[in-house]
Formats: sequence, C-alpha cells, structure tokens
Amino acid sequence: MRGLGPGLAVRRLLPLRLPPRPQRPPGPRLSSRPTVSGALDRAMDELLRRAVPATPVYELREKSPAPAEGQCADFVSFYGGLTEVAERAELLGRLAQGFGVDHGQVAEQSAGVLQLREQPREAAVLLQAEDRLRYALVPRYRGLFHHISKLDGGVRFLVQLRADLIEAQALKLVEGPHVREMNGVLKGMLTEWFSSGFLNLERVTWHSPCEVLQKISESEAVHPVKNWMDIKQRVGPYRRCYFFSHCSTPEEPLVILHVALTSDISSNIQSIVKECPPAETEEKNKIAAAIFYSISLTQQGLQGVELGTFLIKRVVKELQKEFPHLGTFSSLSPIPGFTKWLLGLLNSQAKDHGRSELFTDSEYKEISAVIGCPLNETFKALLSSNEWVKSEKLAKALQAPLMRLCAWYLYGEKHRGYALNPVANFHLQNGAVMWRINWMADLSFKGITGSCGMMVNYRYFLEETATNSTSYLGSKNIKASEQVLNLVAQFQKNSKL
Repeated sequence: MRGLGPGLAVRRLLPLRLPPRPQRPPGPRLSSRPTVSGALDRAMDELLRRAVPATPVYELREKSPAPAEGQCADFVSFYGGLTEVAERAELLGRLAQGFGVDHGQVAEQSAGVLQLREQPREAAVLLQAEDRLRYALVPRYRGLFHHISKLDGGVRFLVQLRADLIEAQALKLVEGPHVREMNGVLKGMLTEWFSSGFLNLERVTWHSPCEVLQKISESEAVHPVKNWMDIKQRVGPYRRCYFFSHCSTPEEPLVILHVALTSDISSNIQSIVKECPPAETEEKNKIAAAIFYSISLTQQGLQGVELGTFLIKRVVKELQKEFPHLGTFSSLSPIPGFTKWLLGLLNSQAKDHGRSELFTDSEYKEISAVIGCPLNETFKALLSSNEWVKSEKLAKALQAPLMRLCAWYLYGEKHRGYALNPVANFHLQNGAVMWRINWMADLSFKGITGSCGMMVNYRYFLEETATNSTSYLGSKNIKASEQVLNLVAQFQKNSKL
C-alpha cells in the first residue's frame, strides 16, 4: 500500500488518445541525459516555438485569443510519436528550461510591490500590483498545459506526461530546479482537475463489466490477484471493492480500495485473501469491522494528488449507509521498506561495533544457537530469504527483537519530522492511530522478504481523525496504542543506536 503520494502503489496507466508508439527494443535504459540528433533537435525547437503560447501583457490577459487548437494538437501528436523515454525527457527538459517564468518581469513587479508598500497608497493600487506580480510568476508552459486540457483526451495526456516526467527524473535523464518546478505546476493543475467534486465513486461486484473486473485485477499492487476465482472472492460476500473514476473517464479506475467486512480487526492477510468467506449470503449481525486491506493508485502521473484520502472517507460513508451499526474501521497494511532499513542498520552496526547491538545478549545467544553459527554471519542472508519462517524455533526467537525493531521503524524513524514509512505517513495524515503490529501477518514471499512477515493496523476512530490529523501535520505527533508504545520502549531499552 503506497500513497498517493505516499501510501499508494502504481501498476497501470490509463490509455491515451495518442498515435501508437513503436515498442522499444529490449535492453538497458539510459541513465544519463543523451544528445538528440540534429534533425530531432531542430524539430523540438520548432515545435516548442510554435506550440507554447506567448504570455499576453497584463492588460490584455483576458482579451488575447487562445492559440489555435492545432498548435496544442501538434504538441500532443509530436510527443506521442517519440518512442524513447530519453527523447521525451529531452523535450520536457527544454520545455521546463526555456518556457518558464520571465525572471526579469518578476524582479520588476516585485520592486513595484515593495515600493508601494513603503508609500501610503490606496489598498486597490497595492492589490493590483500584487496581482501583476502573481501574473508574472506563472510559467509560460502552464498556458500550453491549460489549452491541452481542453482537447479531447487532453487531461489524460497530461497525466501521462507527468508520469513520463517522474520516470525521467527517477532515471536522472532530466534534473534541476526548473524540472522540479514544472512537476509541481503539473501536480497543482491535476490536483484541481481531480478534486473530489469531479470524482465518481463506483463499486465493483461480480456483475460489473468484464473490462472493469479485468482492470481491477491488473491494477492490484498490494496483494496480486491470481485468477478469476480470486477476484470473484474479493468482490463477493463480506468484501467490498470501490474505485474513483474521473467525470471525463467513467469506469476507468484511478485509485482502488479493497475492504473486508469482518467480526473483528484482522491480524493477518491470509484470513482475507486466501480463506473463503463463510457463506454466500452476508449476515449483517456478524459484521462488526471494516478492514481496508489494499489501496492502489493506477496512474503514476497522479502521485501526490490526494485521491486515496478522499476515497477512504467516501467509502466510510458508503459503508455506514449500508451498515448503520458499523463502528470499527481499520487498515491492515504492509510495511514496505522495513527489511531494507533493517539490513542497512545491521551493516552500519557491524561496521562500527564489529557486531550488531540491536539484540540483547540472551537473544544473540539464543538465535546463534538455533542457526548454528554466530548471528552476524548469517542474519543478513536470512532476512533476504523466506527460509527462516520454516523453522518454528528460529521464528519464535526472532519475534521479540523484530517486533520492537519494527515498532521503532514505524514510530521513531522520521523524514523531515514525519514518519519515514510512506504507508504510515499516509494513514497518520488521515488521522488514524498506529494501533497494532502483527507478527506473521503476511506469509507470502513478498511479505517475508519485504517486512519480515509483519503487518500493521492503522485504526480510524472517526470522532478523533480530524484532531489526530491536525496534531500530526502541525506538531508531528504520532498517535499510537499502548502495544506500539510498549514495543518502542523495549527498543529504547534493549537496542543501541
């Protein structure tokens, strides 16, 4: 479960109305910015010169005619014809670098505002000067994006374009403040277009169109769907599946939420995705809890747009309409990054101290005795496989230290003062409580190797979510249960960092 932004995972992109792209030949991707051919170089420059509208002077900003639709369509067509990620990165880099803010205008308008603030003038004069400054701060390429959004399929094109930009940044094909600024501008525009008022909540059942069921299956990024019987169970009795679509693309899932209706808060994923529901007909008196066990973003270009938060809130309302007595809401979430963090910790500890100091002496001796050799020699290899769970003695010996290490990772490890783990950060921003860490909760290979088989419940106390969210976002306070806080205290007592 990754975030949308944080908290949400990406598996599939919406189709765009673009010319078909030839398949890229197999081989390694480029990791440094290439030089395009002379002909393509000239074609890019000519395209941008024609397609990116000039910024009208302030006085004519509402009277200047929009550019011809063909200019924007030319950009869409040209971009869709670029078959290599590096070529697209080059075009986006040129757009960001050469068609951003006019810094001379910004400096001039800023000086005007400062001068007016030093003189006694009417409020209207100062407000107009500030409006001129805001206008100067709008990058030129924003006008291109705005006009593309009016084309048929234009918004979907821009979602794909941002996905390409994010990929190019990850591959370091384009870098720098101008590119980051353009990514932020695109994200802001998409946030407006994909606000809750433009989103449709749709429920998936076994009677939904086959195309929708197929998309739900393909997009599942947390607990992969194995076959048609598997997806039938996930949309059947005691299960709910919802997604948001945009008003311009009905039945196209943007973000998907899977819910299990249970008698209590689930402590392992096997009971949800592997065991069959108890009956074909739901008995409402057996349903006491709603467990959010998977949320997946299908559009990489919508990373950071608050779709997941809106979806959970809307689904809670839908469930309360269907089950007025339902009062318990919780996630059952994976802990991506825990094993990677722990391996890094073990490496640094061994380098500094000769052996790990994350275990008590008795734990070190017990685990070493079970594996038949000193712990520091094989522990990293054990964590990288799922073999250790096959030994009941070893799993029992590792439970206490791994549970407290996991609690510290979730509660104590921070990024800019907020939870380092993206899933934790997502739910805590929503106002949930870090409620329970569960041992042997995900026995899949991914679960064992990614988080040592552990999962965590983030519980939503509806009357407290607003207060918790404000406290976390404002003061960076994490609301946690007694179980989690006790594990954190054990870590602080028994492990040395």
